[in-house]
Amino acid sequence: MARQIEPEDRREYTIKIIPHQGETVHSIRVPRRLFKYGLASLAAGALLFVGAASFATYSAFSKASDKSEISELQQVNTMQQEQLSQLSKKANTLQDQMDQIHQIEKELQQISGAIPDVEAAEPAHDGQGGPWVKPDVKNVRMALDNIEQRLEKSRANLEAIRSALAEQQQIAALHERLNASTPTIWPSSGDVSSPFGMRWGGSDFHPGIDIANDYGTPIYAAADGVVTEAGWNSGGYGNMVDIDHGNGIWTRYGHAQEVVVSAGQTVKKGQVIAYMGSTGFSTGPHVHYEVHVNGEIVNPANYLF
Repeated sequence: MARQIEPEDRREYTIKIIPHQGETVHSIRVPRRLFKYGLASLAAGALLFVGAASFATYSAFSKASDKSEISELQQVNTMQQEQLSQLSKKANTLQDQMDQIHQIEKELQQISGAIPDVEAAEPAHDGQGGPWVKPDVKNVRMALDNIEQRLEKSRANLEAIRSALAEQQQIAALHERLNASTPTIWPSSGDVSSPFGMRWGGSDFHPGIDIANDYGTPIYAAADGVVTEAGWNSGGYGNMVDIDHGNGIWTRYGHAQEVVVSAGQTVKKGQVIAYMGSTGFSTGPHVHYEVHVNGEIVNPANYLF
């Protein structure tokens, strides 16, 4: 006899529940169609659960990540604001220092006589004002650029002042050397007993001046120089000293009682070179003093102050 085949939608699944220790076995018959629907529903539910759980996990992670990122951005912004504030204070400090340097520049310009910078001149008025603008990166950078430009100007001004001062020092040194080598001091103390020029009713030309005082009165070098002659002169000067001062100038000191320098010796202005006496053609203690310039004898009085 042929086996009757049940329709597909009438076939069943039997689920047996077998407890432990020989208890009653329970059987549950589930139509195949219902079983398929149940599995499909279970799978769909599982997928929905997994999707929901994944979305919830993603949302939670995303929120945590966004919160962390926002927190980091806030920290970075706070640090940038603090750095900007410190930079603004530093720029302000540099501005104050530049103002101090500017003041020093003006003082040095007055001392040196250097031409002042027109733009750096002191303003006649000091009114101030304007809106309050919070510092940001742009305007702080502008302030620093301005300080850098002022620094370059100050450097140039100070360089000009240094050059002016160096030139003044050179001129001063030259003047000092010229003054030191120019016979501008009296060779001794006393009275002018005979001036430069004609004397004794026109019978004699006197090529110097005579300064009379007591025996032993010190005789000084009228300027820096090198002794070219020191000792006895048979031409009427007696004990005599000649000093070459350079630049074509030399001086002579005659009739000394004693000479205390020697030929070739370097002497300084005001240094004692001899002591007053009355040697050679002389009527009493005095020093005969001559000045020669470029081979010409000149009036010593033109150099004495």
